[in-house]
Amino acid sequence: LVRKPPRAGRAVSPEPVTTCRMSPVACRRRYHNGTLLEGPAERSSGRLELRGLAPGQAGTYQCKASSEAGAIRSVPAQLTVLAQGQPSCRPEPEPSLVELPRECPQDSGGSRYYDVGRCPSSPCPGDPSEPSGCGQSSGRCCGVRRMELRQVPCAGSLLPLKVVTECGCGPCAQPRLLVRGRVTAADTGEPLRFGHIFLGATKVGFTGYQGSFTIEVPPDTQRLVARFVDGQQRLVDAVKVLPFDRRGGAVYHEVKMMRKKEPVELDGGRSNSIPLGEAGGREPVGELLLPAGVFLRPSGEVFNGTVQASVTFVDPRDVSTASAASSDLSFADAEGEIVPLRTYGMFAVDFREGGSGAELQAGPVQVRMDAGQVWMSEHLKKMKLWSLNPESGLWEEEGVLRPAGSGRRKREERTFLVGNLEIRERRLFNLDVPEDRRCFVKVRAYSNEKFNPYEQLEGVVINLINLEPQPGFPSNPRAWGRFDSVVTGPNGACLPAFCDGRRPDAYTALVTATLGGEELEAVASSPKLNPNAVGVAQPYLGKLGYRRSDHEDAALKKTAFQINVAKPDPNDADERNGPVYSYRSLRECEEAPVGANHLRFYRVEVDRYEYNVVPFKESDVTSWTGDYLAWWPNPQEFRACFIKVRLEGPQEYMVRSRNVGGSHPRTRGQLYGLRDSRSVRDPLLGDASGACVEFKCGGMLFDQSLADRTLVSIVPQGSCHRTATNGLLRDYLSRHPPLADNNHTGAFSMLAPLDPLGHNYGIYTVTDQNPRLAKEIAIGRCFAGTSDGFSREMRAAEGTAVTFSCQERPPGRESFFQRLLSSPAEA
Repeated sequence: LVRKPPRAGRAVSPEPVTTCRMSPVACRRRYHNGTLLEGPAERSSGRLELRGLAPGQAGTYQCKASSEAGAIRSVPAQLTVLAQGQPSCRPEPEPSLVELPRECPQDSGGSRYYDVGRCPSSPCPGDPSEPSGCGQSSGRCCGVRRMELRQVPCAGSLLPLKVVTECGCGPCAQPRLLVRGRVTAADTGEPLRFGHIFLGATKVGFTGYQGSFTIEVPPDTQRLVARFVDGQQRLVDAVKVLPFDRRGGAVYHEVKMMRKKEPVELDGGRSNSIPLGEAGGREPVGELLLPAGVFLRPSGEVFNGTVQASVTFVDPRDVSTASAASSDLSFADAEGEIVPLRTYGMFAVDFREGGSGAELQAGPVQVRMDAGQVWMSEHLKKMKLWSLNPESGLWEEEGVLRPAGSGRRKREERTFLVGNLEIRERRLFNLDVPEDRRCFVKVRAYSNEKFNPYEQLEGVVINLINLEPQPGFPSNPRAWGRFDSVVTGPNGACLPAFCDGRRPDAYTALVTATLGGEELEAVASSPKLNPNAVGVAQPYLGKLGYRRSDHEDAALKKTAFQINVAKPDPNDADERNGPVYSYRSLRECEEAPVGANHLRFYRVEVDRYEYNVVPFKESDVTSWTGDYLAWWPNPQEFRACFIKVRLEGPQEYMVRSRNVGGSHPRTRGQLYGLRDSRSVRDPLLGDASGACVEFKCGGMLFDQSLADRTLVSIVPQGSCHRTATNGLLRDYLSRHPPLADNNHTGAFSMLAPLDPLGHNYGIYTVTDQNPRLAKEIAIGRCFAGTSDGFSREMRAAEGTAVTFSCQERPPGRESFFQRLLSSPAEA
């Protein structure tokens, strides 16, 4: 099935024809905006031809392919129809705001934001005379055609800023789609060293010594399913559906793996039973019954010797196991749609011969589930046994669990759901119920707790765990049933969740957010709930029962919130504006304006500021513009550089780096950008703090023809004077002339080194395909003062480049920090 967005749908010829080639045997049903196309041509042909395109034919198109094995729907293809003469790329740029430095005067509206414009990275049509067809692309996209240098008044000087003035069609950016992360054991945090990584049946690499991994997303991937395998067989294989950012860059994921349960010895010639979910003193969810003679070698020969049996159960009654569970709990129904499941437990089975350790098969075996563990009575009739397809990440039905009496010793009064299973390969099995009560939850992430619409964060991984509350205790979840992860875009993220319209607390959700491995903070719910801060108006907020994780215990982390997923009442105007949307309202959720109800996360570290003369959104690699003054000169590889500054004084101080062209003839003396960071107190040194300040790395500019050694000036705000410089750094700079003028003792200047100096110099350099992740790693190393680690505990005494002695700034004096903005010589 070829289902890429067709290029010719954007053509402006009188009768453009778009031909989608579909298998005439497998694909007989096609849908437009979710509605079945019923014409005779659609039913009889494997080809869909759209002639004389009109605006009404725009929208999404899907194909449903079917075979003896089942059915599946394609991912929707978007068709855009342009009227005669309508440009696909409007020359007028769209508004895009950047924040000016804090000392810049506010406008009449009280804002420091400046509109620099942007061009949407939408595809452009090719020549109408070219042959059309699905999947072909003109290779041209809307982008920046012309920029203009503006001089913005700021602190008594002029601040340079490049503004987009015209958009046009040009070559498309080809960003690499990457998934980064780290794989660890769920119980101990031990990294998976040199574990195998599979995409489908293909091995694509290994994890590193610290469990780190990088996966390049193959072209046209819609659903990235990765399988992580422990070569030492200590951890259960993890099959993860990893969300990624289609606009480029890398998304970071923490992958957890369950430790295999210690094997027990069984006599293959006798009947055996293995409980499922008895850990922690809980009643087992069920048991696995193994009749005598059930074990088989791969050849089919019965094995009656000693069997080493390891059955690892993922118990949803323990919320901490949700992060280690495999896949995203979805299956393809009879109509080919991807439908969610609600789990009552997963188990991985590993049978081996006692002597040789060779793998064994088993079947048929019986799975018995305690019906008393099912709190929702309607689930008793829908419970099924599933197995996970490790290549697709979808669950496949193995059989139905039917009610049966116990008939076993002391449990005669209990009722069991019983099903049969054959174990022919190493798969993960699941006790699940298809759930049709579904909604979407709107979540946004912000760079700080001001929740400015222009300061939303993209590339944040939002995780939602569906919880089923214990009857009578809505704030105390009994079990989790499902989990989902979505990456935020420019308009936030919509996460699927189970919901109920009759009982608001029938399902609850636990939501967290991470950015590059850093946990974001949720809005507080105590001592007083503020609807304006949470982002949801009353009375719907009260119905949701919003509670941050530290609501009752201030010692707990502030990085999660829990809500009742109350399905919105379509007859109530207060509930039609989010943050919970019905399952058929996904488009309304995705396109909701920022003023609509939504739930929020924000970064705690608000004392960092960045200013680029050439605007660039680090979360959208396609927004990169080739320019000599660009902070990041290469969109395929981002190199982040930080310098560590120690400040000896009675308080914390802001430290700025001013970065101008140093040696390149095209940029010498011109500003690249500014970076501000507030110092952090060293817990071991009461009179010292440290700051990790970013500076523009030295190296090739965007044309990759000549390197520039950036002139970097480091200036603390306040009455500070330089007292020491790292000896290794001073020696390096003296051996690589020219030297920057350091006459003023209130600052430190250098021509940025071209070599990636290490922590011994007080310089921290990291290169990555994701600019934000490169900076986060470098900051972590800088804070710790070492060459590795993500520590956020400042050690001001270690790994510093320059030291200042500071006093409190006398009131009424103009800050040297502000005067440096325009010219270090003037300051």
